[in-house]
Amino acid sequence: MPSGELISLEIRVDAILDKGLRMRSIRLSDTPGTLPLTETDTPQPKPHEGEVLIQVYAAGVTPDELGWYPTLHTKDGGKRIAAIPCHEFSGKVAALGDGVGGLSVGQEIYGMNDWFEDGALAEYCVTQPDWIAVKPLRLSHAEAASVPISALTAWQGLFERGQLQPGERVLVHGGAGGVGVYAIQLAHSIGAHVTTTVSPRNVAFVGALGADEVVDYKAGPFEDKVRDIDLVFDTVGGETLHRSWGLLKQNGRLVTIASDSEAGSTERTKRAFFIVEPRHQELVEVGKLIDSGKLQPVVDTVLPFSQAADAYMGKVVKKGRGKLVITVAA
Repeated sequence: MPSGELISLEIRVDAILDKGLRMRSIRLSDTPGTLPLTETDTPQPKPHEGEVLIQVYAAGVTPDELGWYPTLHTKDGGKRIAAIPCHEFSGKVAALGDGVGGLSVGQEIYGMNDWFEDGALAEYCVTQPDWIAVKPLRLSHAEAASVPISALTAWQGLFERGQLQPGERVLVHGGAGGVGVYAIQLAHSIGAHVTTTVSPRNVAFVGALGADEVVDYKAGPFEDKVRDIDLVFDTVGGETLHRSWGLLKQNGRLVTIASDSEAGSTERTKRAFFIVEPRHQELVEVGKLIDSGKLQPVVDTVLPFSQAADAYMGKVVKKGRGKLVITVAA
């Protein structure tokens, strides 16, 4: 082969390799007048020491995260550019950084990234071993992607922040939502008495999840039907949260994940607010509950990658049960 043809062949091979190290991603746009989210072709990330590269099969949607502080800022307070949303995911290990043990390439995992890190609305994402666990065997990737944030939020809110004990009375506001469905099931699993507020069409649904009492919030003030609560787990915020303080026993507790509570008007509301953290061991325990049939994921709607922006723009007609999920890879 003439030397010129050899050089040409090497260039074509290099081009193919470069193309293979790129990926589709959907990022927050900084360009005025454009959609908040835009699809881009970007370099595939590489795992550094102690990191794991994940090929993303599916990612869960947290609709209001686009306006959260970590989405728009770095940890040191600087402006964050072109953030990738969808911080919970399911996929397989594509590569391991130096020093990572206990995982193998090709292993199926699920998990969530820290809010200041890029999410998983891309063909690949980088994560930490402490933020992932082996995917529950009985779940598809779409189902598994709906679990980490919601299940860990319910777990941490009920058991760590709320200190819920067997036999106590817990009120879950928004029981049919992405977090509420796990809060009901987890509270029921330890023998707590579970009351929840939902719309009329979800009364039977949350009863099947384990709710002992179900309150149709459209039928009248929920405080007329609920009293002597040990723990309020609030996913709604606003007036719903404000009206819940009076339902607590003398030593009752209230926790909330409603984003408007972080800058609430009272100190007790600010103290009640918390944001979920990724934790490996809790993901392991949740996975065990799922594989044993004691915990059931609830997926509202599964959308293709091409409709990801619609999920954040409120253009998807939802069923009102569980979470939206984006499929990234087949």
